[in-house]
This record gives sequence, structure tokens and C-alpha cells, in this order.
Amino acid sequence: MDFRNVTNLFADPSFDGEPVMVKELDGTKGITDKDIEELEQEKDIIDEETGKEIDFNGDLEDDGTYPKIIEGGDIVNDGELHKKIYVAGVDVSILNERIQYLDDNGRLITESLREYTKTKLLKEFRTLDNFLSKWNSAGKKNAIIEELEKNEIILDNLKEEVEKDLDIFDLICHVAWDKKPLTRKERAENVRKRDYFSKYEQKARNVLNALLDKYAQEGIRNIEDLSVLKINPINSFGTPIEIIDSFGGKDNYLRAIKEMEKHIYEVA
Repeated sequence: MDFRNVTNLFADPSFDGEPVMVKELDGTKGITDKDIEELEQEKDIIDEETGKEIDFNGDLEDDGTYPKIIEGGDIVNDGELHKKIYVAGVDVSILNERIQYLDDNGRLITESLREYTKTKLLKEFRTLDNFLSKWNSAGKKNAIIEELEKNEIILDNLKEEVEKDLDIFDLICHVAWDKKPLTRKERAENVRKRDYFSKYEQKARNVLNALLDKYAQEGIRNIEDLSVLKINPINSFGTPIEIIDSFGGKDNYLRAIKEMEKHIYEVA
């Protein structure tokens, strides 16, 4: 946690001078130990204040000992994890969060969590149409979410900042393309208004309504997996096999879930 923005100094030459070593790279790989060894062999690095060569193997005194620690205490490591200390009676919240990373040209970039996520999303999906095409064609929406997480796009963190019960879909469209979002509850209510559940038998309708409630509470991830049939309140309608049979078999059940997802995102 950087309360005083001191990490900005790492990119300020007036703080600690220009880099002591410069290595031109093509952007496809980082600096290796071999690169450092070659640079050390090419040129001695001299301390401007002392006029002495900098020893990267350790700054020893002339007598071979390490410098004494001035006004420092003993470093204690007992191997145990210590509990965090909290201030009693005081509510603590994050006012702002920034992310620092190196871009393709090696420059230090500082952005808010929202800006960082938008930048990453626009690299992943060039246009809104591109995103919509991938989202609608995905066998499971969770596969897209997992792919984003692999690419360091963690949308759950951003949901806390937005402070709304938004679907992952709406969060992406809102952050990346400034689209007006709907809450999960609003999307669920829009599905019910279409009344397409009426074509199913009563037991199947009850299951779909319960799954829609679960979507409104928790999101799309949990209703795509068959294991949801074992979870309350879905399991109150019978065993997973009995529930699937009420749809006329597994294929029909999965088809019903896909159709419900289509209606959930139809108003987008």
C-alpha cells in the first residue's frame, strides 16, 4: 500500500539518477543473468561520489567486513505468521487503487484499476461487436471469464469498485465501451416478462425459475454446471436425474439452459 505515492519515484531520474546499465532489447524477452554479466564485462561502473568501482557482489569495507547498520534494529524472523493489527471501531475502505506495469516499450505505466481493466479488455476484444460475437457463440460463458483471468483481467476486483450487482457481461460492456449496464436482477425480471417458461411442464418451470433466481443472486457461472442441481433450492425438486428427466433428458435440459442464457442477454 503506497500511501504517499513514493513508488512514482522509481520512474524519476532525479530521485536515483539514470540507470547504471542500459541494454537494448527487441521486446520479445527480458534481461537475463547473461545480459548483466556481459554489461559488467563491457564497462566498469563508477560511483560518482566516491570515484570507486561499484561492486555488484556486495559493498564490503576495506577490511572485508560489511558496513554497520546505523540506527537500525535487529531483524527478527521467528518463522511464524503474525496476525494483522486492526484499528478497533474504525471502518477502513480503499479510496483509490492504482496498478503499475511495464508496457511493451518498457515504460512504467500507472493506471487506476478501471483504466487498467479497460486497456486490457480492448486488447482482448477490438470492438463491442467482436466481444458480443464471442460471448454469444461461447458454449459456456464461464470459459470466456476463465480466459480473461488467465490474461490478468480479474473482473471480480472491479465489481467491488462499481458497487452494483452487475453481470460480468454488463461489467465488460460498461467499462470497455461505456454501455449503460443492467443489474442481474433487472436481467432476470426481463426474462420473466417474456414468459417463455410456460412451454415447459410445471416441474421444469419451477427449476428454471429457481435457476434464474440463482443467476440474479450469484451470476452466470453457477447455473452453467450440472452440479448446480445438487444445491439448495434446486435440489428440492428432486435428484439431478429426476430434474433432468423433467426436461425430457440431458440434451433437452442443456438446450433449455442455453435458451435461458439467450433470453438473459437478449436485451443487450
